[in-house]
Amino acid sequence: MKILMTVNAAWNIVNFRRSVLDGLVADGHEVTVLAPPDDSVPELASLGARFLPLAMNVKGLNPLDDLKLLRSFKRHFRAERPDVVLSYTIKNNVFGAMAANACGVPFIPNVSGLGTAFLSNGTLRFIAENLYRRAFGKLRFIFFQNGDDRALFIQRKLVRPEQARLLPGSGIDLSRFAASDLPPETEATTFLMIARLLRDKGVLEFVEAARLIKARAPNTRFQLLGAAGSENRTAIDLATVEMWEREGIVEYLGTTPDVRPFIRSVQCVVLPSYREGAPRTLIEAAAMARPLIATDVPGCRSVVDDEVTGFLCAARSADSLAAAMERVLQLPQQARTAMGRAGRLKMEREFDQAIVLAAYEKAIGELTTRGSSAVELVVGG
Repeated sequence: MKILMTVNAAWNIVNFRRSVLDGLVADGHEVTVLAPPDDSVPELASLGARFLPLAMNVKGLNPLDDLKLLRSFKRHFRAERPDVVLSYTIKNNVFGAMAANACGVPFIPNVSGLGTAFLSNGTLRFIAENLYRRAFGKLRFIFFQNGDDRALFIQRKLVRPEQARLLPGSGIDLSRFAASDLPPETEATTFLMIARLLRDKGVLEFVEAARLIKARAPNTRFQLLGAAGSENRTAIDLATVEMWEREGIVEYLGTTPDVRPFIRSVQCVVLPSYREGAPRTLIEAAAMARPLIATDVPGCRSVVDDEVTGFLCAARSADSLAAAMERVLQLPQQARTAMGRAGRLKMEREFDQAIVLAAYEKAIGELTTRGSSAVELVVGG
């Protein structure tokens, strides 16, 4: 079949949806990625996908820009005539769904996180909810990456219960993200946060917690890995990060196409986010047998089993985060290793990419062969 995948950045497919893309190509489908171009486009070609550039403003809601995006989706859908569209990220889900409804194209959105709009209670959230309600109302079903988001959408009447299905994140390639031993016990403990440097990801709390810990344990290291100054209203600029470095609080590692060497080199991976879909960095770190620290919020608590595979802390609280870090510092090497192994087992049991690929293959088959019949698809997450 002709399958079109759409997302707000080409790198998102390479970094987060690669297992789905690989599986679809291996099964003989013709896959096209519709997204704003970036440096990952050549890699998409090497993976067997055709690429189509999509012009879009990924930052905020602008009626004129969003109308242009809606029209662009309609043009592409009519020109490509895909058998099905798989969509990720907020604007692609919302305006892609509207275009697909208008063009009669089967459309499967994946709600992988709610974004800044749902972290506020003002006008922006009101607008976002009405857009979701309008876009998703006619769809057969929608994938969610955690039960909290699914329940919220049902409670707010953005989707109907029979539409909402669960996936265990984007799945993880357990052979590529293989378990590895912790660094030697003689090395200083290092906490690594992997994320775009956004306030909503809890970067400010991570830095403040680092200050608190360093006052008591100055040899402890804190690392940030991810893009600074991105196109997001909560982005943290590079100048601020460089100031933290000069202060000696954190080490900024920039960006990388491969997080595995950085995960291998640390004892604990941290994500103090305000809300997630299914946080990829925590899933990857757990697969590599690293203890985790994350906030007790939707998405994060689906990945971290508190006091088993890591520790949960309060959101927006540097003190709570520092207390969780202190607990890791006090753990002997054997206990840290056991926690990491428990995380690896959880990934094998619940987050294997094969689960996600099977769900997509079944959904595509049901949606394209049964006409208007409802799809009955339940995947544990």
